[in-house]
Amino acid sequence: MEKKLYREEDEAMVVGVVAGLAKYFKQDPALFRVIAILFLIFTGVFPGLLIYLGAWLVMPTRPKHADYTIVE
Repeated sequence: MEKKLYREEDEAMVVGVVAGLAKYFKQDPALFRVIAILFLIFTGVFPGLLIYLGAWLVMPTRPKHADYTIVE
């Protein structure tokens, strides 16, 4: 099965971008949220916010009917 990157609306704190990245890399979403917050702080908020908004526009939402399990 091919790995696909989706926004995770079920596990979302905002729009699911960070939760989708965490699921794609098989990591804890809390870790990715901490990294995202640190990235926002260290970049002065604006560049990180633009990247987040861009990812929100580009990343598709995970289909509700699809089985989304990553098998290696």
